[in-house]
Order: sequence, then C-alpha cells, then structure tokens
Amino acid sequence: MNRRWLPLAKQIGERLFLALSTVKGHNRMIFDKLQVTRRTEAVACARKLGLL
Repeated sequence: MNRRWLPLAKQIGERLFLALSTVKGHNRMIFDKLQVTRRTEAVACARKLGLL
C-alpha cells in the first residue's frame, strides 16, 4: 500500500469502524480476485467487468 492510498484506507476504516489492517486485507483480497497489483489496474478491470 503506497503513501497515496494510506489516507484513503484510514478514512474507510474510520467510517466503517474497521481497523486499518482489516481494510488492507480486504484490499488485498479484491486485488487477488481481480488478478491485479495496482489500483489503476483494479479500476480498469472493474469497469471492464461492469462493476463500476
């Protein structure tokens, strides 16, 4: 998780009352399921699949 993603992950965790490690774990699982390593790849893949 890079420096730009960390503040967003913290905000997600705070709003949903989740630990940062939980958010990071879910992020990793989503990336694994989409077979991507970067957020830009995840967004492109999600758009291609009609998820966004």
